[in-house]
Amino acid sequence: MNKSSNRKQDALNYHSNGRPGKIQVVPTKPTNSQRDLTLAYSPGVAEPCLRIAENVEDVYKYTAKSNLVAVISNGTAVLGLGNIGPEASKPVMEGKGLLFKIYADIDVFDLEVNTQNVDEFVNIVKALEPTFGGVNLEDISAPTCFEIERRLKAEMNIPVMHDDQHGTAIISGAALMNACEIQGKKLDKIKMVVNGAGAAAVSCTKMYLSLGVKKENVVMFDINGVLTPQRDDLDELRMQFATQRTDVTTLADAMKGADVFVGLSAGNVVTADMVVSMAKNPIIFAMANPEPEINYDVAKAARKDIIMATGRSDFPNQVNNVLGFPYIFRGALDVRATAINEEMKIAAVKAIAEMAKKPVPEAVNLAYNITNLKFGRDYIIPKPMDQRLITEVSSAVARAAIESGVARKVITDWNAYHEELLSRLGNNNKLLRDMTNKAKQEPKRIVFAEADTYKILRAAQIVKDEGVATPILLGDVERIKKIMRENELDLGDVQIIDPKLETERRQEFAEYFFKKRQRRGITLYEAEKLMTDRNYYGACMVQFGEADALISGLTKNYATTVKPALQIIGTEEGVNRVAGMYLMITEKGPVFFGDTTINVNPTAQELVDITVLMERSIAQLNIKPRIAVLSYSNFGSNEGEIPEKTREAVRILHEKYPDMIVDGEMQANFALNPRLLAENFEFSTLNGKPANTLIFPTLESGNIAYKLLQEIGGAEAVGPILLGMKKPVHVLQLGSSVREIVNMVTIAVIDAQVKCAQSADQSKKRRSK
Repeated sequence: MNKSSNRKQDALNYHSNGRPGKIQVVPTKPTNSQRDLTLAYSPGVAEPCLRIAENVEDVYKYTAKSNLVAVISNGTAVLGLGNIGPEASKPVMEGKGLLFKIYADIDVFDLEVNTQNVDEFVNIVKALEPTFGGVNLEDISAPTCFEIERRLKAEMNIPVMHDDQHGTAIISGAALMNACEIQGKKLDKIKMVVNGAGAAAVSCTKMYLSLGVKKENVVMFDINGVLTPQRDDLDELRMQFATQRTDVTTLADAMKGADVFVGLSAGNVVTADMVVSMAKNPIIFAMANPEPEINYDVAKAARKDIIMATGRSDFPNQVNNVLGFPYIFRGALDVRATAINEEMKIAAVKAIAEMAKKPVPEAVNLAYNITNLKFGRDYIIPKPMDQRLITEVSSAVARAAIESGVARKVITDWNAYHEELLSRLGNNNKLLRDMTNKAKQEPKRIVFAEADTYKILRAAQIVKDEGVATPILLGDVERIKKIMRENELDLGDVQIIDPKLETERRQEFAEYFFKKRQRRGITLYEAEKLMTDRNYYGACMVQFGEADALISGLTKNYATTVKPALQIIGTEEGVNRVAGMYLMITEKGPVFFGDTTINVNPTAQELVDITVLMERSIAQLNIKPRIAVLSYSNFGSNEGEIPEKTREAVRILHEKYPDMIVDGEMQANFALNPRLLAENFEFSTLNGKPANTLIFPTLESGNIAYKLLQEIGGAEAVGPILLGMKKPVHVLQLGSSVREIVNMVTIAVIDAQVKCAQSADQSKKRRSK
């Protein structure tokens, strides 16, 4: 099975495993008692029903309507798959709902309508208006999509937007404004070629005209060639873009002297020669997916003065609709807009364009592993991971709705609205997405010590295919290849090493290990024998710079895996002990647990060491640690060995690390409940927000806590993350899932990136001396 087949099966498994699909309905009110149920339904539910009957606007007060969007399709233009039917469109609609929730905390019901008749479709959607706060039309073929949207906007009193038309138009409109500014071009002067005449192309071109582009300077092509008044196969919408020029018959003709090319068509229809023929400082938006109209590298090689944008995430300047639709609907819903009008769309364009000119938050630089992302040819629109989008774009849309008279609710305290928007983001899955994105910016070589297992090989294929890491596999070569064949895994030309066969390299590693440990009871014979063990061999590969990180522990206990790494690589300079930390991904955001794997009954000073290691590691993820040292006691309320040592640890931390946000000893509920903490211990340095880092007094308590939260609380555990090693070594939980292995590899890559950067800085300082 090739890579493409594997990815197809991965996609099928993703959608079918466990609960089928990608979304579910989750109660937002307590439902645990009989009283809760009588309030939620009969007889209590009658009260809000009566209030709404008296004043229909109260539906926004007593129901989910104010935060509920319908994502609706008839399946006639699904992605690039065409008219595949409403049922086949459902995975896409669920996915769109997922993006609404992830990026803007908007709830979604996806609706797949079994009709291609405009009147039927419009009547069905209109009849559903009492249910929803807004309607997102999706994957409806042209030209019926234009008529459907026009009628629904005219006949409904809630926001309606066909994202296939307006999403790309809004994002590319912002990109066009900024690209022209950088290239020294004026919108009303540019000569533009548009290749494609579908819903997106027509809507994009109309947006560009709204921004200042002149119609007479636009030449548009469809599959049959240039749009001209002489053609008899064009509808009214397309005919408005028919050119009067007689000197253009081919795309190559139109590209000569053009300032801007906009592609919403098919891959590889533009050649390097066409790019060369364009005007000085050309702009190319090649937005066909997955293959752009011209390959990014080909276009950049053809013209050094070019600005290039695509629809792909692996190149700069991705024109991604997720920069727009979640935040446009967020702003529209928050002011109860009756429509999404041109003023609101233009406001979104300008907000997105303006955002790109502002200093980029360090969190975005870290997420994309870029030192200093700034406005320029490779950064003309914001990145999808930029959290400012929800505040900047949603606020701009809400303001435009108010100013244009379509808002039924007026926002007066914009600072409070800003805070409300930020609170909607949450931090649970976003952290994993940010970490994966950061890892992909600078993949590292990861050596897998247990490559003769299916889970490791499957994880290795995933991280290789996704560009997260370059795997190196240790084990019996024929056994590994056999597992790959039996499970139809394709790792291409991945390096496979059997330490037992690497006589010369094994001898070199053994001599190094013997010299390092000869006064600790290791003979040369024993060192040679140990180097047949893949954990020892893999640790030496990392030590010798032949790999950037080691992953092991799937089939062996923790101590057996850690010992070789400690003996060969050792701890960081100034670090007295290593520690194990788990990242718990919860609905309320990430929480870090430690120590969960190494130190059985740490002393007060050892708790200090563990806390310092964790604080530094968490800060590298661009999270400000708020640390609670836990006990069964609150600030001296009980005496005993544990309260005393945790109390002493906090005293030392306050004395030696005054800038660290840390407090204790305290019980876990006080650490995680800021209201409870403020009511009882207003002096605590943790007051205001919950702790996100929990230091446990014993290994037993930490280990039990994370496993309980994982199994009963539904949290996702990422770890254990080994802290304090001189070079990256990470040990898997025994029996880890493929997903958990992939998450650990992501952590290992980021760890390697940080340590490589630190090593480079130290070398630079030594050279300067």
